[in-house]
This record gives sequence, C-alpha cells and structure tokens, in this order.
Amino acid sequence: MAELETATLGAGCFWCVEAVFDDLKGVEDVVSGYSGGHKDNPTYEEVCSESTGHAEVAQIKFDPEELSFHDLLEVFFTVHDPTQLNRQGNDIGTSYRSAIFYHNEEQRRIAEQVIAEITAAGLYDKPIVTEVTPFEKFWPAENYHQEYFANNPSQPYCAAIVAPKVAKFRQKFTSRLK
Repeated sequence: MAELETATLGAGCFWCVEAVFDDLKGVEDVVSGYSGGHKDNPTYEEVCSESTGHAEVAQIKFDPEELSFHDLLEVFFTVHDPTQLNRQGNDIGTSYRSAIFYHNEEQRRIAEQVIAEITAAGLYDKPIVTEVTPFEKFWPAENYHQEYFANNPSQPYCAAIVAPKVAKFRQKFTSRLK
C-alpha cells in the first residue's frame, strides 16, 4: 500500500460527508471535524454559532494507488450541491459551506481542474461556489459526532437527510464501494 494522502472536504453536515466516504473503496479513515476558521479547538456549539469561521468537514485518509484525488473529488461534487453558498439544504451558514482545503499544490491544481471540467460539462445550472483554500489546521469533532450515521441511522436527521445521500452515492458509485 502506498503512503496515505489526506483530503479535507466540507460539503454541508459532516455526518453526511463521513457516511459517504466511509463506504468508498480506497478510503482508510474518515474523521468528522472543523477546519478553515480562526479559533483553536472549537466546539460544535461554537462552530454552529458562526463565530469561529470554521466549516464542518471530513478529513479523509486515502490510498492514492487505489483512489485518486480526482476521483475522490468526483464523489465529493456528486454528493452535495456545490452551487449553494454557505448552505446545504436546510443547513444554513458558513459552517456548512462547500470547501476543499488543499494539502499541497497538486491537490489545488486538481481541485481547480475538476471544477473547470464540471463547469465545462454544464452539470449545474448555477456557478460552482466551492471554496478552494490552503489547509491550515483540522480539529476533530467531539466523539459523539464520529461515525454518527453508522451509530444512529434511525435518528430523524439521519433518516431524512443522511440516508438518502448515502443511498444516492451507493447507487451511482456501486463499483467503488468497499
């Protein structure tokens, strides 16, 4: 196995993002957390208050020999709406923004390339507003947020919001499931 790479992605509620990427072949670990803000070691309540500048993100460790960053971003852009500024569905605020926190120049280049490809293909009626910004720090979310969907599939938000996103992902990417 190659040395694992890290991707840090925001696509709305981190429960959704984690649940999708947990099922993707080539992904070794997914941790829900916070990135992109100015407050050290923020709490969930602080991030939700919009006072920290952080986004809810998933930090993904993946094997680049099994899953390229380009392919990872293909999934990312399929499982959320990158044209919604600071929201995903009913989750509203900068903490739910669409964001790619790149870890190196290659990731930045690939992110910009994928956005250009999607734009050229006309996959969305509105412009992509995904933030592409350098990764600085990642703060893991509280333990109860980790593997939230796997541990709480009947919770109302999970049943209504997360489960349909996971089902859509599994249907579209059947060949890429673990």
